[in-house]
Order: sequence, then C-alpha cells, then structure tokens
Amino acid sequence: MEAAAASSVGAGFGAQLRRAIGFRHSQRRAPSCSCPRSPRPAARLLCGGTARPRGAVAATSGDQRRRQWQLGELEAEAEAGSALGPPRSSPLEVREEMARCFDLVRRLGHGAVYLGSSRVPPTHPHFLQTTELAREIARLLDCTTWTGAGPGLMDAAIQGALEADKPIGGLKIAKEAGEWTSSAIHPYLPPETYLTCRFFSARKHGLVDAVVRSSPADRTAVIALPGGIGTLDELFEIMALIQLERIGSVLPVPFLLLNYDSYYSKLLDFLNDCQDWGTVAPGEVASLWKVCDGNYEALEYLAEFYNVPAAERNYQISPQLKQHRTSYATN
Repeated sequence: MEAAAASSVGAGFGAQLRRAIGFRHSQRRAPSCSCPRSPRPAARLLCGGTARPRGAVAATSGDQRRRQWQLGELEAEAEAGSALGPPRSSPLEVREEMARCFDLVRRLGHGAVYLGSSRVPPTHPHFLQTTELAREIARLLDCTTWTGAGPGLMDAAIQGALEADKPIGGLKIAKEAGEWTSSAIHPYLPPETYLTCRFFSARKHGLVDAVVRSSPADRTAVIALPGGIGTLDELFEIMALIQLERIGSVLPVPFLLLNYDSYYSKLLDFLNDCQDWGTVAPGEVASLWKVCDGNYEALEYLAEFYNVPAAERNYQISPQLKQHRTSYATN
C-alpha cells in the first residue's frame, strides 16, 4: 500500500519536486544495472544498494521518499528521451562537432548561406523561385552554396547549385519540419559534402563561419527565404551578429531578405513599430539587410555589391514568376 501511494504521488508531483530541489537529468543519472527490477516502483534501489528487509517497518523518511520520487522521474525521462539519442555528456562533444563544421567549411570554401523553410513542397512557387535564385547566385558569385541540407527551400537551393555545377556544402540536423528523420544520411549529396550535426549550436557556428569573408576575393551572402520559427531564429541571430559587428566588421557581408509574395511584410511592419516605440533606432534595420521582392532585384544587388561588370550579369531567369499569395498549408 505504501509503495503504491508513493508511486502515485511521485507520478503527480515528481516534476515539480525536481524543479524545486534543482534535480536535472543531465546532472544526475542512475547508473546502468543488470539487476531485476522490483515490481514496486517506489521501492526501486540502485544496483549495489542495500534492500530493506521484508519485515522492516514501512516507515520512510522525507529524504528517502524524495529520492524514490527522483529515481522514478529520472527513469521516465530516460525512457522518453531514448529516441532522441544520447544526451550531451561533456562540452567537449559540442566543441569537437564545431571543429568538424569548421573543417568542412575550410575544405569546401565560403559562400552563400540559405535560410528557409523545410516544409515547402517542390510544387510551391517559392521552391521554384529559390531554385532559380540559387542557380544564378552560384554562377554570379562563383561560390559554394551552403544550406541546412534538409528538405523544402534548403533542397531548392541545393537543386539550383547542382544546375549551376558549383560546389555544395551542407550542415544537416537530425530534426526538420517537426519530425525526427529516420536517417542521418542525405538522399543524394556525396557524404564528403555535408555533416550531420547533433547540436544546433555547432550547426549555427558552422553556417556563420561559411558566410564570413576571410579575404576580399571571397564572395559570400546570407539569403533569408520564407520560413518559420527555425528560419526566424537564424535570421535574427545573424542580423544581431552583423549589428554587433561580429560579422562583416572588416569585410562586409550582404544580407538579403527575400520577401516573396510579401511574405515578410508584416514582420517589416512590426520592426517599423519597434522604431516608433524607440526599441530600434531609425534606419537601423534597413542598414543591416536588403529587402528584395524578387530574384532579379536580389541578383542586381549582389552584382553591385561585388562590382560585377555588366557584361557578366547574364542572368538566366524565367519571366516573372506568377506573384500570387500561396498558402504554405497546401494539400
């Protein structure tokens, strides 16, 4: 009876109790044990511990009860998190993965980094526009195309770079579009051209490193395409790095916001409101990026930025793609 009650209480209040006493899954983990588990959840003991005799009085101190609740919650967390891969056990793991990202950038070269939604299907007009844009930027700047090596608009940029026959680099993550991918392998890119990351922080550092210009000969750019939460996260992070002169302080880096079908217009209105509130300085946002409504405008901006002669601006773009509002929630 006491064990069942303790288990019930632990299930209801374990999470609150863990937060209150500072118990964290990454800090305290139950060691693995080959001992058979007791059918009584509240009486589980660590391997090597001393079991209570059967006839012992069923009196448990507050500390003992708290420990039992903690173990129950820890086991539940471990079972729930097993599908997500092993937890980080040391900051050295992140550092090592970051070093691999930097090494990939050094091997493939700096270039244009594309940020965009992983949910856009190949039939969407924005997918077709992105493919065209990535193809022409790769030709214009003669640079490596960098993406998150995922589906959607990231894949559209890869398709464009393949059409241009230019280098491609990818920093993949194990999660895209709200679902865990079944494989860390890209379906068609050569394995030496991409890296599958466990940590978002390492992936972000790698993408930022890919866009930093190490010499005047480097032609790089940040291309922010329509996207959701992940895209906005990366977009504003890079914007902040440019604002704080962590990127482009010596050699400026162009940052383009592709406002296909007025996708970002409400965001731009919000940033204008921030200026009215005084949280953003007048002209501050406009100085950090270039808002482009279409591909021709983006290509011309990059050509002017890098002083590409007019004779070399041979854009092979289709007639103006139909500019109509298209919901991302397509069938």
